[in-house]
Amino acid sequence: MENLENSTDCKETVSPLNNSGSILNSTVSHHDGKAMGFVLVHAGAGYHSESKAKEYKHVCKRACQRAVDRLRAGGLALEAVTAALIELEDSPFTNAGTGSNLNLSGEIECDASIMDGKSLNYGAVGALSGIKNPVLVARRLLSETQKGKLSAGRIPPCFLVGKGAEQWAISHGIPACPTEKMTTKFSLSGYKRNKRKMELAEQVETKRKRQSCGHENDFGCLEPVGDIMVEGEENNSACLDTVGAVVVDRDGNVAAAVSSGGLAMKHPGRVGQAAHYGCGCWAENARDVSLYSTAVSTSGSGEHLIRTMLARECSTAMQAENAHQALLEAMQNKFISSPFLAGEDCVLGGVIVLRCCTCGEAQRSEDIQALLVEFLWSHTTESMCVGYMSAQDSKPRTHISRLPPGAVAGQSLAIEGGVCRLGTVSD
Repeated sequence: MENLENSTDCKETVSPLNNSGSILNSTVSHHDGKAMGFVLVHAGAGYHSESKAKEYKHVCKRACQRAVDRLRAGGLALEAVTAALIELEDSPFTNAGTGSNLNLSGEIECDASIMDGKSLNYGAVGALSGIKNPVLVARRLLSETQKGKLSAGRIPPCFLVGKGAEQWAISHGIPACPTEKMTTKFSLSGYKRNKRKMELAEQVETKRKRQSCGHENDFGCLEPVGDIMVEGEENNSACLDTVGAVVVDRDGNVAAAVSSGGLAMKHPGRVGQAAHYGCGCWAENARDVSLYSTAVSTSGSGEHLIRTMLARECSTAMQAENAHQALLEAMQNKFISSPFLAGEDCVLGGVIVLRCCTCGEAQRSEDIQALLVEFLWSHTTESMCVGYMSAQDSKPRTHISRLPPGAVAGQSLAIEGGVCRLGTVSD
């Protein structure tokens, strides 16, 4: 990637990558005044059917545009990443906010978190019902922590769950939204289908137990019922886990956010990685010129991501010289082959990552503001839908990344990304 650092714009390049069959592409940014910043979003790591590809790409485009609109209006990274997440949560095609998976009780319980790389403050909600945009509650929690202590010296919360989170949100001016208004025909039909599969599985298991305790009969051995989850079925992409975004603004501040409706048919009260610190998202500004600012958002099997704290692990890895190689090794060593997941034969997850630093000429001149942004995504799931855009681009770009032919989901990975130089000349 070093060959792009001294260019005046991002050049189109193609480089082969190891272990994936994927390629590394750069994006082109055009200089048009003082607009600066970059956003990378994802609509989940899981399975994206070809029939729904257009819808997933479209929502990623809208999320990118929302974030860039905020950046062009002078908004900071935290504002832009929130705007992107609201768009992703509002789409009925994503498993976040509206259209979220239903739990065992037929209710929607959402997780979300957000992190500001400048202040390192963090806000999160888990198993939250009755709020249309969980990211707004996470963002408000983050903002309230920045105000200092509460009355009588109490420390303000940064992470709330369940009914307490809902009550806190409403008391802070975030309107309630009934579950039925957030439920879609697609999520409801998936719930009914999965519930029937569960009931059938329980009937088979009960019959098996009775046979094992009594005499052998004419039924013989019963075949086990397949998984109740809808992963991999052509018309059932609702198994996708989280959505998320990472942003860098014109001042080089980074922010990250993530939101999820969680696993289909999860137990009420289950909190996934989207709410856990260091697991769902991470953002950290560079503390000196020798370091990179980094932002990460994850998706996939929440329990796998929690046990590996993948967001923070990937952020730490990004301080290495070669971003692509660092992410490749982090996904392989800290996730697929992690000792914390020993015994798991199918490790499912995905990440989007950006890192940035001030370009060399900007360090030498006060008249030039320039950022070198490297952005990557990687996944062990069958596919991952991403979108990206700089504040200097005319339109977003989207892509559904897929594992190469013959690769086994949960045991292989794909990795792609690019480099973009953002810069303006000050007045």
